[in-house]
Amino acid sequence: MAQLSLKKIEKVYPNGFKAVHGVDLEVRDGEFMVFVGPSGCAKSTLLRMIAGLETISGGELRIGEQRVNELAPKQRGIAMVFQNYALYPHMKVYDNLAFGLKLAGTPKAELDQRVRHAAQLLEMEHLLDRYPKQLSGGQAQRVAVGRAIVKKPEVFLFDEPLSNLDAKLRAAMRVRLTELHRTLRESGQPATTIYVTHDQVEAMTMGERICVLKEGVIQQVDTPTALYDRPANAFVASFIGSPEMNIHDATLQSQGAGLAIAIGGQVLPLPEVKAAKLVQRNGGQGAAIKFGLRPEHVSSLPRPGSVEVPSTLRFMEHMGSEVFVHFDIGTVPMTARVPADQLGGLGEKTRGTAHAFWLQLNQAHLFDAASGANLLL
Repeated sequence: MAQLSLKKIEKVYPNGFKAVHGVDLEVRDGEFMVFVGPSGCAKSTLLRMIAGLETISGGELRIGEQRVNELAPKQRGIAMVFQNYALYPHMKVYDNLAFGLKLAGTPKAELDQRVRHAAQLLEMEHLLDRYPKQLSGGQAQRVAVGRAIVKKPEVFLFDEPLSNLDAKLRAAMRVRLTELHRTLRESGQPATTIYVTHDQVEAMTMGERICVLKEGVIQQVDTPTALYDRPANAFVASFIGSPEMNIHDATLQSQGAGLAIAIGGQVLPLPEVKAAKLVQRNGGQGAAIKFGLRPEHVSSLPRPGSVEVPSTLRFMEHMGSEVFVHFDIGTVPMTARVPADQLGGLGEKTRGTAHAFWLQLNQAHLFDAASGANLLL
């Protein structure tokens, strides 16, 4: 079993700075877990604590049934792939893959079998006689992954391994690493994986579950779909999704028998179900909240549950099959994600032109103004 259990994990540096604040997390056996968050959120620090490269100031870390707080990295049954790959420049690829096995005294026949099996999995048999300086970035990254595979670890740790690659290669390697994880798991080799990235696209496409971190505190742990559809707070809502969710300060007010929100000089009626939850949790009329709506729920055509609002165009970003339209409702900036074939006359309009958009309020998120907590969960 290669599940990880983190109980009240803390990291405090000698100068008193507390980087990790009582993290509780369970990573399941064979799971692909992604740590994601902005720079400085302590995701790499947490990974290095799991690896044994950073000391644990408080709490308990278990891999399987074993407490590993005081164990050296080589005793933890982990393999780590770094951002810079850390290949030995004077060794050929074969020897880079075999080096750790040689140090461990692995019999020559088994060593050769493991190296060639890893090379086959990563489609790099033709690279075994090359030196690192003869490799492209993507090839070097595969060698670094292969060096982890040959060790047959209980846990794989990846620290932003794709950040040095160009966009096209990053996309290809996302697919390759995800398929590799599934192949190893299906073949019976332990493949519990923790992958650190600041790129939410990587997180959403690779992770079976995602752990969102902010300033050393876990904000939410869930599947990509759940994080996107049911963010626990405004931070998760704004961090997950591209373009990011439109989130702005707003005020609740009564409208007939129901509730509405005032934003950008407009009063938008809330669907009955959302209004009922707000009254129950937030006190209703007059309360300050944060209103959130994803760009795909702002349309240039009427939709069920939508409300028309006047706006002023700012600019458009043409992305091929879709267009990101930036506009203002009063002084409040908004972004709409519009399919290119639904632009209609909008595509001919210029900056400063008036235009109406439809906000799908049945898809709106409402957050507490102070804590950022999602009031509709």
